[in-house]
Amino acid sequence: MKERLCLKAAVSAALIASLAGCANSGSETQEQGWAPDTTYKLTILHTNDHHGRFWHNRYGEYGMAARKTLIDDLRAEAKAEGSEVLLLSGGDINTGVPESDLLQAEPDFKGMTQIGYDAMAIGNHEFDNPLSVLEQQMQWADFPMLSANIYDKETGERKYQAYEMFERNGLKIAVVGLTTEDTAKIGNPEYIGSLDFRDPKAEAKKVIAKLKETEKPDIIIAATHMGHYADGKSGVNAPGDVALARYMDEGDLDLIIGGHSQEPVCMEGPNMYNKSFEPGDACTPDQQNGAWIMQAHEWGKYVGKAEFEFQNGDLSLVSYDLIPVNLKKKIKVDGEKKRVFIQDEIEKDQALYDFLKPYQDKGQEKLSVKIAESNGKLVGDRNIVRFQQTNLGRLIATAHMERAKADFAVMNSGGVRDSIIAGDITYKDVLKVQPFGNMVTYTDMSGKEVMDYLNVVGTKPVDSGAYAQFAGLSMAVEDGKVHDVKIGGEPIDMDKTYRFTVPSFNAAGGDGYPKLTNHPGNVNTGFVDAEVLKDYLEDNSPIDVNDYAPQGEIVYK
Repeated sequence: MKERLCLKAAVSAALIASLAGCANSGSETQEQGWAPDTTYKLTILHTNDHHGRFWHNRYGEYGMAARKTLIDDLRAEAKAEGSEVLLLSGGDINTGVPESDLLQAEPDFKGMTQIGYDAMAIGNHEFDNPLSVLEQQMQWADFPMLSANIYDKETGERKYQAYEMFERNGLKIAVVGLTTEDTAKIGNPEYIGSLDFRDPKAEAKKVIAKLKETEKPDIIIAATHMGHYADGKSGVNAPGDVALARYMDEGDLDLIIGGHSQEPVCMEGPNMYNKSFEPGDACTPDQQNGAWIMQAHEWGKYVGKAEFEFQNGDLSLVSYDLIPVNLKKKIKVDGEKKRVFIQDEIEKDQALYDFLKPYQDKGQEKLSVKIAESNGKLVGDRNIVRFQQTNLGRLIATAHMERAKADFAVMNSGGVRDSIIAGDITYKDVLKVQPFGNMVTYTDMSGKEVMDYLNVVGTKPVDSGAYAQFAGLSMAVEDGKVHDVKIGGEPIDMDKTYRFTVPSFNAAGGDGYPKLTNHPGNVNTGFVDAEVLKDYLEDNSPIDVNDYAPQGEIVYK
């Protein structure tokens, strides 16, 4: 393993050298603890967007037990080379796998503690549960969970720890946590109503100015959950790591360890992604305004490894690597496709495996029972369901519509988190599709009110969780307006009363939808979305996916 990593590091170092030089860490002063003309080594390891993947998948990929083995090996290698390690997470530990969701991510946070994480950014999905759950998770985590830009509305004070100071090889290192301000829009309003998500760029500048006065760090790192968007082009999303780096004074921020956009940040050149990056390839991180920006895709598929040297106040990136954690690729063997490891298999840490297994077993009994079957794939892939109507989006909306005896249904695509493959369907499949525990709500409105509502919801842009899936409705969208609306096949009547469903998250104003909870016609049914979907699949099995295929009912001109 050592030879492989060194080879990868050399390749990455060559790419990095061609892209940029050093990131300045601040001017030398008499108050610094480091000696002049002396080289200090530092290794940063990082992951992000874990989303409940404490256990390996069905193919034996990733998982925290293998991750621990890898990180332990990397720590030992760093020590042998005179380097010290800081292990960081870009947040979003919660939501994505039923075994984790049902246990409030207890195995995940306790597993991170055993792996030895030093700090993490608080992600938006840390607010998928009541704040009391997050407080419990902070007890399970023997490391600080950081966010400098979340305030308590009542007190006007920061709600969570803003930063943590570390010392590695005699260097003083500040890690500042930042959370996307989009959390206010995409988080559950029922849980985050007491919180104020402020501009993380402005808060970072304030915190760093204070740190320079009080702590005088040699190196400043931002652990963020804001997203990486090439050239700062964030679209409908809140500004991310590139905007943050450009907002700071050059030299104020050395490194950003990010998350949220869930991608490997590997660059082909300035502001250009390496679109051909494959697991195991060399990866050159982004650099903006003197700050390196790194992100390790998602789910613990990789551990990011950055080797730095610090001398006379300058921090230089020597090598960078995204190390796959037991990822596989398909190859043909005797004419048949077979999955093989991209790199040598990483053995699972036995102690952590034994610790996590009871959590995995606890959920498997109920989750793995067949509830239905289908004759094809129900499509919920993020890069499809957020761009067009899909059979799964329409099936979920239909399930909600029938449960509430509604005329039509609206389902935000951000609430569709996975696909369901053809064949047997289990409760686990359902919970992977709908992990948030939202309630089905319905609202009775006049046709005129419905038109006003659709003119907001029906015009939400693609490539966002706000993009809506529909059932029982047809319409055309042109120039930011809806036209030719038909409900149940009949043209909408402005004076008639219609009932439609929407998840409680959106009814409370999530995703920027009109708030419905104060509307006199709004009712929270108390039915959990995943349970409604489960019941619908059971009642209508076997599912013919063609029955839910879009037939051009929703047209964008």
